Amino acid sequence: MMRKFALALSICLPAVVSAQDRGQVLADVTEEHILPRFSELSEATFVLSATAKADCTPESSELRAAYHAAFDKWISASHLRFGPSEVDDRAFAQAFWPDTKGFTAKALSGLIASEDTAVETPELFAETSIAGRGFFALEQMMFEPQFSDQGTEVYRCALIRAITTDINSNANAMSEEWKVYAPSLSQPGADSPYRSDDEALQELYKSLVTGLEFTAQTRLGRPMGTFDRPRPKRAEARRSGRSLRHVELSLIALRDLATHLSANHPEISADLNRALEKAILRAQSLDDPTLDGVSSPQGRLRIEALQQSVEDARQIAATRLGPTLGISAGFNSLDGD
Repeated sequence: MMRKFALALSICLPAVVSAQDRGQVLADVTEEHILPRFSELSEATFVLSATAKADCTPESSELRAAYHAAFDKWISASHLRFGPSEVDDRAFAQAFWPDTKGFTAKALSGLIASEDTAVETPELFAETSIAGRGFFALEQMMFEPQFSDQGTEVYRCALIRAITTDINSNANAMSEEWKVYAPSLSQPGADSPYRSDDEALQELYKSLVTGLEFTAQTRLGRPMGTFDRPRPKRAEARRSGRSLRHVELSLIALRDLATHLSANHPEISADLNRALEKAILRAQSLDDPTLDGVSSPQGRLRIEALQQSVEDARQIAATRLGPTLGISAGFNSLDGD
């Protein structure tokens, strides 16, 4: 009887250890990767809002510094587009991009032309078009010449303050709700949106692969266009010179997530880290803040090399990490399956 029990235990033990390991991964991702990012975003956007209240001048060095610091924190958390980030379209409200139809400029022009009173209260402003809210709306108000003299200075100031207050309100809501939501991710079960560790891991894996895909195909792919027709003006946050910065910040954040998800698989972890480090170093060595280099053969070649480095990391995640975690090979990140 004892021998049979020992045999049964030896068969079951690896599964138990694996479950414990997965539980630790989920706990670590939640406590070390997710919650700190949204807490830091809340803090940085509070500073942004307070700075705008003190000085709403678009050229203000203090306001621009607060804008860049807060935008950095959003990009570092923006791959986590599930749970509280999805509620009330918060992620889109923070960053409406790509804006293929120019809706942001239209929304801002409409607000200014009518001197919409929605800017007077956070509740009313939160009901306005998503395209006129968030970091990209603020970028246009601060860096787009079109809005430097449109309407009155008093209204433009009120609009900048309304946008920064809204950004901070969204960040606060996400940060507070993530604290409540976190246990459902780290402790899946009947009362959680995730019935098992596997489902929770799949959510995080989707964030990793979709984040890499978005950086390669959209952040880099959109301004690249085609060889005969590059589209540098499609680069993300080009007005404030942040296009390449977003690539770098995203890759650094995704490397941290990849490190956590592959913690129990040293060989995969080492290969993923090596690939992402290569991509990060390429981004850091690329002296092209707005990715204007896509318009020249030599500049384009360097950006293509960066894009390929990101794709290489994504392939390692898709072909090795995913199957190891039990994610189906047919998973398509952009489809959200």
